[in-house]
Amino acid sequence: MGAHQFTAHTSGVDTSIGIPRQYAWFIFALTFGLLISDYMSRQVLNAVFPLIKSEWVLSDSQLGLLSGIVALMVGLLTLPLSILADRFGRVRSLTLMAILWSVATLGCALAENYQHMLIARFMVGVGEAAYGSVGIAVVVAVFPREMRATLASAFMAGGIFGSFLGMALGGVMAEHFGWRWAFGGMALFGLVLAFLYPIVVKEKRIISPNLTHSVEKKSVQNHKPLKTIYSSRSVVATYIGSGLQLFVGGSVIVWLPSYLNRYYGMSTDTAGITAAIIVLCSAVGTILCGMLCDRLGRDRPDRKVSLAIGYCLGGCVLLSIAFALSAGPAQLVLIGVGMFIAIGTNGPTSAMVANLTHHSVHSTAFATLTLANNLLGLALGPLVIGKVSDVIGLHNAFQLMPLISIVAAAVLFYAKCHYHRDMERLNGQVVWQPNSEHSVDK
Repeated sequence: MGAHQFTAHTSGVDTSIGIPRQYAWFIFALTFGLLISDYMSRQVLNAVFPLIKSEWVLSDSQLGLLSGIVALMVGLLTLPLSILADRFGRVRSLTLMAILWSVATLGCALAENYQHMLIARFMVGVGEAAYGSVGIAVVVAVFPREMRATLASAFMAGGIFGSFLGMALGGVMAEHFGWRWAFGGMALFGLVLAFLYPIVVKEKRIISPNLTHSVEKKSVQNHKPLKTIYSSRSVVATYIGSGLQLFVGGSVIVWLPSYLNRYYGMSTDTAGITAAIIVLCSAVGTILCGMLCDRLGRDRPDRKVSLAIGYCLGGCVLLSIAFALSAGPAQLVLIGVGMFIAIGTNGPTSAMVANLTHHSVHSTAFATLTLANNLLGLALGPLVIGKVSDVIGLHNAFQLMPLISIVAAAVLFYAKCHYHRDMERLNGQVVWQPNSEHSVDK
């Protein structure tokens, strides 16, 4: 079979033309910083699980709910809040979100019992609900479309870096100052960035001056933008496959500090730092996997899907072997390598969603992806693993967990079967010829 080539039109309008590259990187840095704050506030809880469990006499199911309630609210609210952000203004919306989750995190520090903590975590979820989708839409808009998988991977790795810092710093602060100070430190960091963001990032400067009214009008008439977020088989399958894969990654991130505390006898700070290092491996992995996706998929868009499938299956094999081993250095290394590959699907699936949906509704499209990632992965995973752990133990629950990646790979294979045709239908400009060296403009 010959090479598969698409013209630039297959990725839609390049919304970055006319935006200074230096300013684009500045926007990325601040938006990335707030995403780190987002996940620091979310994941600091995992580092203090053993302390809260002991102080309030909680079950693993209750601990899982404290973590899962945030992801659940993100999943439920990300779509409607992202639609509002597209209308209300993305910069203003991102600022308000950051203020809300930071104040709610401060509420976690002041919680007097489990019920108070649950309410505060609920509000953290409300504040964080649409940040990922709106933030990545801002980033994608100010950079060239050829960098989508790399930037999406790097941006989403901010969540993993935030998890790393939240668990590592949270564990250290909790061990030396008490778990309440761990939440307080995360809240202060978020409030500082929330103050700086609207001062530096301006709504009018993140819209390309080259997007003329006539281009937008034609684009809207041809594509009916909002419909593109769910109108193709491949984009729906991408949402589902991405969410299922994050069931695995999200569960490991949430429960690994507790696993190290129970099966390795590590103290709270040591378990937090060790888990954070392994999570950092997945952050590096998702960036490198995204870069590989952009490089190999430049002239072959289908390779994005193939790589995503490979990441699912590779992570499944490595994590299955890791949790079949007994506690020790070899197991920790394999968990790190498995997570390096398992989270690599973030870049390819984000790029697929961007390519399969209209640029004017990218916030809503990424919100739909976030919805699937949270409902099927980040919320469902910790809850299910917590309940299974109550029955058969955390080690045995971790042994079953990687099998979900096989289902994710199967769903993404279905997406691959329809990917080219759905891209053609969206753009209405390119005819893909599987046995030809060239694409033909209609």
